[in-house]
Parts: sequence; C-alpha cells; structure tokens
Amino acid sequence: MADALMTRDDTPHGLLDDGTLRQIEAVADRLLAEVGVNFINSPDALARWSAAGAQIEGERVRLAPELVASLCAKAPARFVQTARTPDRSVEIGGKTPVMAPVYGPIFVQDAARGRRFATLLDFRDFVKLAQMAPALNHSGGTICEPTDVPVNSRHLDMLLAHMTLSDKPFMGAVTEPAHVRDSLDMARILFGPALEDGLTVLAALISVGSPLCFDETMTKALELYAAANQACIVAPFLLPGATAPETVGGTLAQMLAEVRAGVAYAQLIRPGAPVIFGPFVASVDAAGGAARFDTAEAVQITRGAGQLARRMGIPFRCGGALTGAALPDAQAGYEAARGLAETQAAGVDFILHACGWLDGGLVADFEKFVMDANQLETDLQVPSHSVAEEGAAALDLIRDIGPGGHFVGRGAAAEDPGGAAETGDAMERASAQVRHWLDSHNVPPLPEDVETALRAFVARRKAEIGPEI
Repeated sequence: MADALMTRDDTPHGLLDDGTLRQIEAVADRLLAEVGVNFINSPDALARWSAAGAQIEGERVRLAPELVASLCAKAPARFVQTARTPDRSVEIGGKTPVMAPVYGPIFVQDAARGRRFATLLDFRDFVKLAQMAPALNHSGGTICEPTDVPVNSRHLDMLLAHMTLSDKPFMGAVTEPAHVRDSLDMARILFGPALEDGLTVLAALISVGSPLCFDETMTKALELYAAANQACIVAPFLLPGATAPETVGGTLAQMLAEVRAGVAYAQLIRPGAPVIFGPFVASVDAAGGAARFDTAEAVQITRGAGQLARRMGIPFRCGGALTGAALPDAQAGYEAARGLAETQAAGVDFILHACGWLDGGLVADFEKFVMDANQLETDLQVPSHSVAEEGAAALDLIRDIGPGGHFVGRGAAAEDPGGAAETGDAMERASAQVRHWLDSHNVPPLPEDVETALRAFVARRKAEIGPEI
C-alpha cells in the first residue's frame, strides 16, 4: 500500500510574466486598502484588526499593504500534517502533491443503485476506498453529507469514521464553532499531548464569501484552528462573472486580496500558523448558469493562482478531477483528466476533489472515485527501481530474443491493482474494483483505550447536543 508517489523536480508552468503578476499584486493591495474586506458578525476579529492598526468602519476592515505583507511573511512555506500512523504523514508544500477525495456532495451515485441522498454507510464506504487507494495520501473531510444522521451531530460520525477506518491524514469540521472544538477535542484523544505542543494533525477548509467577505462561521473556524496550529485552507469561491469579475486579471486580483486577508488574519491569531492558498475556480456557462471546468479562462486562473501562491511563499491548493457531467461517462473522463493535468501543471501542493467528483460537485460517485484513483496512480506512481538499471538488465533478454523476435510472455505478468477482472466495460470494471477495495479494506487498529475514549466522547457529545429540532 505504501506506493511511491511522484516528486516534482520540474518548475510548474506559469502563463503570466513577472510584470503582469506585479500588476495583479498591486491591484490586490489597493482592494484591501481602499475597498477592504468584511468580517461579518465577528467583533473579536474587528478588535484584533483594530489593535493591529487596520482601519475599521462598521464590519469593513481596510488593510495597509505593509501590514498585510508583514503578517503574510510569517506563514510557513511548507509544513507536515501528521497522521496517526507516522509513515502516512504528508508534507504540504514539499515535492509530493497531497491528494484528497471529493468534498461536500449531498448525493452519492453508483451503477447498481443510481443517484440518492448520501448516508453514513456511504460515507464510511468512501473513507474505506480512500484508505485503499494507493494514489490518495489523504483521507479528506466531508466526502459526502450523510443525510440519515442529524445535521447537528453528523460531524462526530464523520470524524470517527476517518479516525477508525483510515490511518491517513484527515480534515476537521468547520460548520459551527462547536464542531471545530469537537474536532480538536477528538484529535487530542487520538494524538495525545503533542497536539498541545502545536502538532498539526488537521486541515480545515475555510471558505471565503467572494467577493471580499468572511462570515461569522468561517472566521471563528479560522480563529480556533489557527490558534491550535492546525492548517487552514483559505478558499475563495470564484466564478468569474458571478462571484468575481469576468476577466482573468480581475479574478486573480480579487482572489489574491481574499487569500491575503485570510492568511494575514491567521498569522494575527498565531504567527507561523500553517495556511494554504486554496481557491476554488470554475467558469459560468452563460447560457444555463452552470459551473464549467474546461474553459481557457479557468486554466489561466488556475495557472496564475499557482504563480501567485509561490510568490507569497505558501502551499497551493486548487483543481481536481472536476466535471459537469452527470454520469461517469466520456465527458466526465476527459474533463477530469484535463483538470488533473492542468492542476498538476499549475504546481499544486494539495488537491481536494482528486477522486469521485461528479455533476458539478453535487454527487460523489463510487465508480468515478476508482476511475479517478486509477488515473492518479498512472500519473503519479513512479517505479522504485532504476530505469537505467532496467535498460542494462534488458541487454541479455534482447540478445537472447534477437532481431525480429518478440517479447510476449518473457516479461513480468501485469498486475491488476484493483483486483477487477479485465472484462466488461469501464463501468463494470470500476464497480468490481469498488467491491474489491471495500472487501479488502484494512487499517491498523487503534489502541483499545483510544478507540474506547473516542466512542465515549461521541456518545457524550451526542447526548449533550440532543436531537434536531
């Protein structure tokens, strides 16, 4: 299971020259200084910004470029997110991209049962698939929304699934401050005193209300996670022509302003707190209003975002196996493959939605999950042996066969990593691979006292929260 993943030794492909990037940065500076950012219903944030020297007007915070730059400079260029099995820990911002599954769909889908509302069983099955997928080195977060358990306590069920069914790194809840505290408390049970010493074991998706708004929920989540030295993905939601300007340059400038504001605030909370430059980018179909992921503008914005993240000196998250297709068909395949290729070309450090995304993010699809995982494995897995040594070793084999011969049956037998028979179409093979991974799922067990403590915590918190009203 511990397959080697590709390390990046090449320079990511940027599309924008240095002068253009400087102009975008200058516009972002002016946006923060002249327009400002709203921190909605967040008096603590306003007080902190005021004490730091920002200009406050109501809920509007205007930030001088010098203040933003001094704060953002404190953010680390790379950091380790620790897993409960140490060998599963990942460095975010290093040479190996971190791959996490789809995040957020309320529906799930498979070939046998079609589309339906997600359940906790579905969620647990996706965590098992993420554990078994060699190309995924992260368990993710809300892989789907389990609608058969109460919304006010389902975060506890999801966290418990990640902690018990996987030993890869995972994400914390952000939907309420109490859910953030529960995430931290469960992490303390799992990782022990090291968490109090600043060990980073959680990542959290902090969504920005584009344009230029941080709401109360996201602001509080950012505060709590940053204070505990947990990683925050500062994630503007950018749809040019809807939540951002129609132009590439305008979208990039707004994006940079929003990310800088979030990163700066995290450093105001705790200097050195780990952060990720993490926009979500799509285009809007002018005819129907649906999100599209295959446009030239989306590619330019993604590539430009990667360049801006590197100039800030912090890790970059973007893209994934994104598609607007409603089925895991040819459209889904080519859109996802292109999206992953463009994401990697942009120099991504963390891919959320690397597997399973369907229908504009409405659906987590089981077959597409393994199709995407197989594509990632093809793209990212590198051999543990030397290609040069292979060439030298082939000399005797080629000499033995001679000119005009053939190599059929003379090499190693091809392995089927998913255990699925090479029969049927792609959907049938993917369905077989889903079943194989679920049947083969394994994970190092937790110490009995730790698992007992986690389950007791979940039971106690559910009793305290009570039923939904």
